[in-house]
Amino acid sequence: MTARTTFSQRHIGPNEVDELGMLATVGVADMAALIQAAMPGVIRTDRPLELPGPLGEDEMLHLLRQIMGRNDVVRSYIGCGYHGCVTPPVIRRNILENPRWYTQYTPYQAEISQGRLEMLLNFQTMIADLAGLPIANASLLDEATASAEAMAMCLRLRNRKSTANLFVVEDSCHPQTIAIVKTRAKALKINVQVVAPGADVPDGTFGWLAQYPDTYGVARPLAELANRVHAAGALLAVAADPLALVLLEAPGAAGADIVVGSSQRFGVPMGYGGPHAAYLATRDAYKRQIPGRMIGVSIDATGKPALRMALQTREQHIRRNRATSNICTAQVLLAVIAAAYGCYHGPDGLTVIATRVRRLTTGFAAGIKKAGWNVADGAVFDTVTASGTPEKAAAVVASALAAGMNLRDFGAGRIGVSFDETSSVDELQTLLTCFGAEPIAWTDGSRPAPSPVLPAGVVRTTEFMTHEVFHSYRSETEMLRYLNRLASRDLSLADAMIPLGSCTMKLNAAAEMLPITWPEVAAMHPFAPLDQAAGHHQLFAALESYLAELTGFSAVSLQPNAGAQGEYAGLLAIRAWHDSRGDTERDVCLIPTSAHGTNPASAVMAGMRVVSVRCDDKGNIDLADLRKRAQRYSDQLAALMVTYPSTHGVFEEGIRDICATVHEFGGQVYMDGANLNALLGYCRPAELGADVAHLNLHKTFCIPHGGGGPGVGPIGVADHLAPFLPGHPFLAGSPFQRGGDPVSAAPWGSPCILPISWAYVVMMGPGGLTAATASAILNANYIVKRLAGHYDVLYTGPGGFVAHECIIDVRPFKKSAGVSVDDIAKRLIDYGFHAPTMSWPVAGTLMIEPTESESRAEIDRFCDAMIAIRAEIARVEKGDWPRDDNPLVHSPHTVDVIGADEWSHAYTRAEAAWPVPSLRTHKFWSSVSRVDNAYGDRNLVCSCVSVADVAEPDTTADLPA
Repeated sequence: MTARTTFSQRHIGPNEVDELGMLATVGVADMAALIQAAMPGVIRTDRPLELPGPLGEDEMLHLLRQIMGRNDVVRSYIGCGYHGCVTPPVIRRNILENPRWYTQYTPYQAEISQGRLEMLLNFQTMIADLAGLPIANASLLDEATASAEAMAMCLRLRNRKSTANLFVVEDSCHPQTIAIVKTRAKALKINVQVVAPGADVPDGTFGWLAQYPDTYGVARPLAELANRVHAAGALLAVAADPLALVLLEAPGAAGADIVVGSSQRFGVPMGYGGPHAAYLATRDAYKRQIPGRMIGVSIDATGKPALRMALQTREQHIRRNRATSNICTAQVLLAVIAAAYGCYHGPDGLTVIATRVRRLTTGFAAGIKKAGWNVADGAVFDTVTASGTPEKAAAVVASALAAGMNLRDFGAGRIGVSFDETSSVDELQTLLTCFGAEPIAWTDGSRPAPSPVLPAGVVRTTEFMTHEVFHSYRSETEMLRYLNRLASRDLSLADAMIPLGSCTMKLNAAAEMLPITWPEVAAMHPFAPLDQAAGHHQLFAALESYLAELTGFSAVSLQPNAGAQGEYAGLLAIRAWHDSRGDTERDVCLIPTSAHGTNPASAVMAGMRVVSVRCDDKGNIDLADLRKRAQRYSDQLAALMVTYPSTHGVFEEGIRDICATVHEFGGQVYMDGANLNALLGYCRPAELGADVAHLNLHKTFCIPHGGGGPGVGPIGVADHLAPFLPGHPFLAGSPFQRGGDPVSAAPWGSPCILPISWAYVVMMGPGGLTAATASAILNANYIVKRLAGHYDVLYTGPGGFVAHECIIDVRPFKKSAGVSVDDIAKRLIDYGFHAPTMSWPVAGTLMIEPTESESRAEIDRFCDAMIAIRAEIARVEKGDWPRDDNPLVHSPHTVDVIGADEWSHAYTRAEAAWPVPSLRTHKFWSSVSRVDNAYGDRNLVCSCVSVADVAEPDTTADLPA
């Protein structure tokens, strides 16, 4: 066997000997024959990939050091929602750099997600406490999009008889927030009015957004504003800095209805813009309108407390075009880091940090006032806006830059200076010198004089973070053990393959992950002068060109910071193009019934009307039904959303005809890139007729899923749509500005993790990427053959071949043995596996995707488990085990269950816990038995509680509507 010396050989699981054996099982001679049999010739490209590489790991890291070394990492005092912070080393090493945390999947299988679910519950509790509201979600994408979600939530909550359609935004909100709110409002036909703080509430207002403290640093009392907004029949949303809320009055206590913000400064690097975890907190009465995910407390089958996603577990799939949000990818890994930061510091530690930041700020403000600068009246936390002549201000900005510090230049003689956890006394003295002020004397050698007392109405009056979890892990030893204890409760790629269809849980290589904590990657402020980020821009340009080459599109935007954001951005580009041609009535979006639930939700967010298109018995789009609907809506047709290969795991041979039909009737084709892992090197979406496609970098291009985020969903577009790619207010007048409306808070979305995908492409090279596609297709078809005779595959292409994933039908077992798809999914946990995708796109089925990174041995281990489970079902069918007492219906089996003194089941402990011999050598144990989802929704608890609170619930509450 040849030694594995290249990165692509180590990325791809099967070696050449395994590959030959797998090809024989599939029934083809070689990889070329497999591709010819599985992939229609009509979609294959004749043009080879023109990409660099392949590079080895050391070569790649050396080159990336050179590129990112072009960045000038200047100390940032810009603020505007982004701040320097310290990631405690124990958190950095044991979460951010730990594959047991960053390779987890979204916690749909709650029993093997208890570790990150607990930390997300900590996050929700921390945010709810700081915001002064009873309930918070488990993260959103960024503060600006969270503000847009708050606007949409206010609209949903207005009185049903109300026609109010005005959302008011204070002009002291961050500029990127105002821009993103306007983007969302424009598509939804909501009127937005930007006003000064203190303005009257206009007639027809349904919601109001304020920043706290505002973008200039002033924290105004909120109670009077809340009263005025409520008197007008509207709701108040507040975008708040959580570190400021340690000292400032909780917005909820002052009357705010919704509080949003970013948890970035809780230990998450700025990363030139992301990824960061936003948050949203609200009143209990509004909990069913919360966008995104929410973690709740329930019980398992033994009555033990257990966690799971509450209320909206599959909200996008169930409600589709009536969903509260299109958010699929959240920011779980970043929320986990922020929560761990809160646990490590606790309320006392956060108070020390916040107090020091405010002392620096007020000391600076006092110093420059003495030097003749005008400073706005009002309470401040971390930001001071100084006013002088334009000439004087320009000189200060230049002086600070020469001293290695970026300030925020508002123009017209105003300068913003924002302090943070990393600010030093020496830097403060340097800043004072730049402003022509005298150095300040300190009470001791390191601390500024005490700050002025915060006034009534602004000073915090309520306790926060009182739960014991925020008081128990102050030493590094205890924190280390806590983090590792939680990690042990989650199944990740460090434990086993995660065979989820359409989710592409492949290798996240160590070499790809190393650069994300380099200072030149992680420490950049997103609004730093563009000439300081030459390395970032070189990498962006390269990655955009690689993605354009791989997809065939003429231009790419990296701004969308999630797959669902990519959908949204692509549809906005299509709408903008139609509008530019005068086709303002084109608002119908055709979507196949098999589509991912975020597709119709994104279409609605983009202001489109959803019209479903049927699929035939083979899972393909019904071409006749497509033509009928395209013709019927020919004057209103805006777009078709199509996933390719299809959601059913097959290559639709009619894809070119599908695209041509939509174009014939004036529409554009949006392609969902969730399954691009089956195309790279063999097919370019643009060559099939697609006009725009989003690409999941957290799937095909190796950015890890992080337990449910981060994600990156850039879009590629054809030439005519390029002018409508997302722009950004901070890029105005620069060569990087584009003509479309922004969709993310930062100009390039989540730049900190883009080096991962860049590294993957250059280390794989064109040959490696093509080989990875072929291997992914081989692995999927090998599973089909191994499971043949045990399970039926629901959809196949000609000759019985599938693409990179397959759907197995387990619905008959419900009738024959009383075994459901849930039972099989939970039983797989006993075998040490995460379940495949359950009940989507077809209810009662399992969709399996092995990816190219899994070895034959691991795939065989999974297939052996599935075959063994089928044999267990057969024992129930034959009557060996009762339908209500067998290993499947009682799975997963915990150590507590197996080790109980009494055992009354019809099967043995060994059959429950060690159904195959390999589990005697190594076994992953679920920490809880099967979670009772209905119980948790009847007794909704979404913050940290005691065991007694869970054991004595309110059983009179109704199930969710």
